[in-house]
Amino acid sequence: MIKEIQLRVDPRTAHFIDAVEEVVAKQEGIMRRRLRGVRIIKRSIDARKQRVMVNLKVRAYIDEPMKDDYLVPPIKYKRVKGDRQAIVVGAGPGGLFAALRLIELGVKPIVLERGKNVKDRRLDVAAISRQGKVDPDSNYCFGEGGAGAYSDGKLYTRSKKRGSVDRILGIFHQHGASENILIDAHPHIGSDKLPGIIENMRNTILDCGGEVHFMTRVNGLKINESHEVVGVKCVTGEEFDGPVILATGHSARDVYQMLFDAGISMEEKGIAVGVRLEHPQHIIDQIQYHKSGGRGDYLPAAEYSFVTQIDDRGVYSFCMCPGGIVVPAASEPGQLVVNGMSPSTRGSYWANSGMVVEVRPDDVPKRFHQHGILRVMRFQEALEQRCYQMAGNSQCAGAQRMLDFVQGKPSKLIPPSSFAAGLQPSRLDQWLPQFISHRLTKAFKLFGRQAKGFLTNDAILIGVETRTSSPLRITRDSELLHHIDVKGLYPCGEGAGYAGGIVSSAIDGERCAEALVNAQFTMHNYFIWELP
Repeated sequence: MIKEIQLRVDPRTAHFIDAVEEVVAKQEGIMRRRLRGVRIIKRSIDARKQRVMVNLKVRAYIDEPMKDDYLVPPIKYKRVKGDRQAIVVGAGPGGLFAALRLIELGVKPIVLERGKNVKDRRLDVAAISRQGKVDPDSNYCFGEGGAGAYSDGKLYTRSKKRGSVDRILGIFHQHGASENILIDAHPHIGSDKLPGIIENMRNTILDCGGEVHFMTRVNGLKINESHEVVGVKCVTGEEFDGPVILATGHSARDVYQMLFDAGISMEEKGIAVGVRLEHPQHIIDQIQYHKSGGRGDYLPAAEYSFVTQIDDRGVYSFCMCPGGIVVPAASEPGQLVVNGMSPSTRGSYWANSGMVVEVRPDDVPKRFHQHGILRVMRFQEALEQRCYQMAGNSQCAGAQRMLDFVQGKPSKLIPPSSFAAGLQPSRLDQWLPQFISHRLTKAFKLFGRQAKGFLTNDAILIGVETRTSSPLRITRDSELLHHIDVKGLYPCGEGAGYAGGIVSSAIDGERCAEALVNAQFTMHNYFIWELP
C-alpha cells in the first residue's frame, strides 16, 4: 500500500529520514519493518510560534517496495520538423520557456539574445565590481538567463495556477535543479547552480532543432502593410522572419524607446524604489526563530517579509536573500543600481533584502512629465545616475547604517559588507527623494517594533534599488495575448509588465507560445492548443 501522510515534527526529526520513518510507523500504528520506505513530497517551516516546527507531506510505502517515481513527470522534447518558426527576443525565463514550449508544439524557436552566453557573462559581471566597468549588453540584467541567472533563483510565486507552477518547477528539475524545488514551500535554486541549468535548457533547444543567437540585439521590428509584425532587425545587420515573442526583461529601456518611436502603444505603470538592506544573517535567524542561538544545526537561513502602508503608499521588503550577497546591477555606464543574490547553500554571513516604496506615475517629479508615458522610466534612470554621482562616479556604493538613517545622522564608519565593489559613507537620508526616504524611515520604525532587533545599526542601507518591475506595460489582448494594435507581436514576461519573478515569467512565456501557435499556424490545418 502507498499512502500519503501529513506530519508535523521538530527540525531535527525532519532532517533525518530514519527519524521521519519512525514517526510514520508510530502514527500509522504499524511495525517499523512493514515500512519499506518514505519519501518526502512537501516541506514547509512553521516559525510563527516560539517552538519552530516542520510540516511534512510524505509518501509511505507499506508492505511494498519503494518506487523511484517522478514527483513531476519529465517532458519528452522532440526535434521540430517543417518550416514553422517563431522569433523569441530575449533568453531570460520568459524567452527560454517560450522556446521550450514552442518545441513541444512543433514550432522552431529562433532565440535572439543581446548578451553573451551564461558562462561568458561571468567575466562581465565580475568586471562591474572589480573594475567599475559596465557592458551595456552583458551584465547582471542582460545575457543568457536574464536578470534571474545570477540571483537567488527564487522560485516562489503567488500564482494560483498550481498545475502551471508545478510544471515549471518540473522543467527546472528536468534540466538539473535539485528535487528539493518540487518539495519546499519556498523553493530556490541558487546563483551557483542556475547557470548550468540554463545552459542545459539551451542545449535542449539546440538539440531539438531550434536556434540560439548571442550578441544579437534587436533594434527594429518588421511590420507589413497589414500592420502585422513579421520579423525583426538586429544591430548585426541580420534579419529574422516570423511572429515575435518579445521577452526582453524590465531593464531594456532601449526596447521601450524603440517601441515608443515606432508608435506601438504602451502604458505607464508604477514601480517601487528604495534601498538594499543588509543584516548579519544571525540577527535575522534570532528574530525569526525566536532563539538567541539562531537557527541551530537543522534549520535553513531565515527569511523575512514585511509590508505596510505609509501615507497611502506601500512599503515592503523585496527579493529577500538569506545567506546572500549584495551586487552591483547597473545595465549601462554611469549608473549605480544594487540587487541581491544567494548561492544554493545560502551560506553567506549576511542577509539582504530590497526595502522599497511604491511609486505611482503621478508621484514622479514634474520635471519628468515632459517624457509622457516614459516619465517613470526616465525618473528611474535619473535616480540611478544620481546614485552613481553621489558615489564619486564609481560603483563604490553609498551606504548608511540603518538606525543612523532613521535618526537622520551621518554614518562615520560602515561595517563589513558582502558588496564586493566597496562601500562609502553617504547620506542616503538626504539625497534620496524625500517622498521615498520619509516613508522608509516610518516603515523601519514600524518594522523594528514588529520584530525586536530588526532596527539596528548593525544593519546597513545600500543605494539604490530601482529594478523591481517594469516601468511600462506593453499592451496586449487579454485572451489572444498579441499586442492590441499589432498582430504577430506577443509581449511577454516581466519586461512587458505581465509577470514578476522567474516562475511567473516562465508561465507567461509558455502562454505566449501557445497563443502564438494558435493564432499563427492553425490556419494551415495544424492543431489548436487550448489555452488554460
